[in-house]
Amino acid sequence: MKRGATAVYTAGFLQGAAFVLVPALGHILHQAPYAFGSSAYGFLYFPEIIGAILSALAAGSIHSRLGGSGVFRLGALSNAAAMFLLVAAAFTGGNPAYGLILAETLLLGIGFGLTNAAINRSASLLFAGAAAAAVTILNAVIGGATAISPLILEGFRSGIGWAGWPALLAFAWLALLLLPIAADGPAELGGLRAWRGSMLPFAGAVLIYAICEGSFGSWANILVSVNRGLPAASGALALALFWGGMTAARFALGFIPNRLLHRRIVYLLAPLGMAACFLLIPQLITAGALLMAFTAAGVACGIYYPYSMAYGIAAHPQEGTQMAGLLVGALMVGEGIGSFGLGPLQDMLRLGHIYTLSALWVIPLFWLAWRNSRPARTPGTGAHG
Repeated sequence: MKRGATAVYTAGFLQGAAFVLVPALGHILHQAPYAFGSSAYGFLYFPEIIGAILSALAAGSIHSRLGGSGVFRLGALSNAAAMFLLVAAAFTGGNPAYGLILAETLLLGIGFGLTNAAINRSASLLFAGAAAAAVTILNAVIGGATAISPLILEGFRSGIGWAGWPALLAFAWLALLLLPIAADGPAELGGLRAWRGSMLPFAGAVLIYAICEGSFGSWANILVSVNRGLPAASGALALALFWGGMTAARFALGFIPNRLLHRRIVYLLAPLGMAACFLLIPQLITAGALLMAFTAAGVACGIYYPYSMAYGIAAHPQEGTQMAGLLVGALMVGEGIGSFGLGPLQDMLRLGHIYTLSALWVIPLFWLAWRNSRPARTPGTGAHG
């Protein structure tokens, strides 16, 4: 295995596991001794989103001063500090706990932005002949960790207490710094000099994609268990199957050689799959059909982001970290719109109608995929490229 690969993919797992902790703690934080109201709980995500966007956009500037290893180390330390704050919050309650978790989400957002920019860039360099596969598998690892982390948290809660899981993650982030870190690639531009107008189509593709992902992921539970009146367990399972489908698609497509299934074809088909799911889901009533549809939505969403990342970095090799950071920031903005924007919108339209109209996102998503994946931009066509 190439030097630094273990650190890159381990960081991906730790990032996915850490990122989902506050949502996984939702039912606990609504109870004593925390007793956070819905508004207070919802505001916890604001520092996280702001921190992720700002740090991701600053990643290129930091890289130009400290190198890729500096971006990676700052991200790991921010994540470790966030986990220690969450552990401290486990032993307090009320306003002190709320302040600690607000600080935790800010640091987690900063860590998310820096770490994701660093490891996506490193993955594309480590396996330069198979950059798309390397980035896709990395994001599959992140998604897999996101899916299983709540289950591990529940196991700790039933045993020694839920604080054990973030404590273990905190020490794992620190231990990660002892592993060999991927060597820096060629010199890169950072800061204002690194911004290019040609980056915007990639950012636009990720932004729109993230709105779709947030629309599926954040509202699956509501559509199934509230709008359709099905059991709460069915709603939770729809969400789990969405993320599971996404993770499975990334692993499967990451390992299929390009000569057997061309990356560009899959990239262009993904928006069509998303649109089909947006049109189909509002028509379904039974739990079985809805669960299958949300699984299909996860599969359809699986590769659009990692392929956009791989193509974007390939098109901007001299600004690779800045490009990766910009796309992480675009992902967070789009997730915020898809997750929170659909709430107020439902004062005017039913969720089913919003889903149906969301199928129109296929138009810009398909065009941007076609534009961003033109042959001159192909990110590696090796054995797994």
